[in-house]
Amino acid sequence: MRFPIARFAGLLLASSVAAALHAETRPSTAQPNVHVLAPMHMAGLDRERTVRIYLPPHYAESHKRYPVLYMHDGQNLFDDATSFVGEWGVDETLNTLARTRGLELIVVGIDHGDARRMTELDPWDNAKYGAGEGRAYLDFLVHTVKPYVDAHYRTRPDRAHTGLMGSSLGGLISHYAMYAYSDTFGKIGIFSPAYWFAPPVTEFTRTHRLPPHTRIYFYAGGKEDENMLPNMNAMIALLRRPVSGAPHLQAHVAPDAEHNEKAWRAEFPRAVEWLFDGAR
Repeated sequence: MRFPIARFAGLLLASSVAAALHAETRPSTAQPNVHVLAPMHMAGLDRERTVRIYLPPHYAESHKRYPVLYMHDGQNLFDDATSFVGEWGVDETLNTLARTRGLELIVVGIDHGDARRMTELDPWDNAKYGAGEGRAYLDFLVHTVKPYVDAHYRTRPDRAHTGLMGSSLGGLISHYAMYAYSDTFGKIGIFSPAYWFAPPVTEFTRTHRLPPHTRIYFYAGGKEDENMLPNMNAMIALLRRPVSGAPHLQAHVAPDAEHNEKAWRAEFPRAVEWLFDGAR
């Protein structure tokens, strides 16, 4: 399905409304090792936000420390009842990978801000949608959520074992974060990035450099908006220049996939295994 940008923006705005309307009719699918934390205060934005955390299956019986993957749009990650049009299945996927591949990590999902999602996940001002709040959102993630998680759970808090992943606008803000907080995140998953929403991202990328040992996983579907692949490929070309820092980069396109949670769920296992290869 290919659709114009205006319709795409409308879908972004409608997502939280649709989730609220349908949540009561869908049973919870979250696994027992997913926990919902008490709302946290976002100091820079003067609002509160729910945070969800997935722990490896044998976390309680072990003394290990684990890598951590932070993800945006927490409502869509673990539970069909809170999702827009289906969950990513992060908990089911990682429970399986822990059993079959020995890949164990903690995942922290930060809920999106409903109607504020479009500004919270954009670090730049947008003439149509308003002032970007992405920098304040990331400040909350890095200086409130991460310290809490590191203090209360057995994490491996260094950048080599800390990742960030998101789709659409979550891909955009993850792209910005890999520069703005390059000392925090060494692994970045960028799914179906909404680069069209923030044109300054191109010059920003052109004029910044990544530190060594940054791992980036790009993904897009072949049946998304017609500008998705050209925009993503142009960004990949910028990142592959030696002056960019030459990150360790992987890109995958699913020719028949659309812009939705079903596609991102299908891609998640491949992405998380590649990003956290060697972190077992």
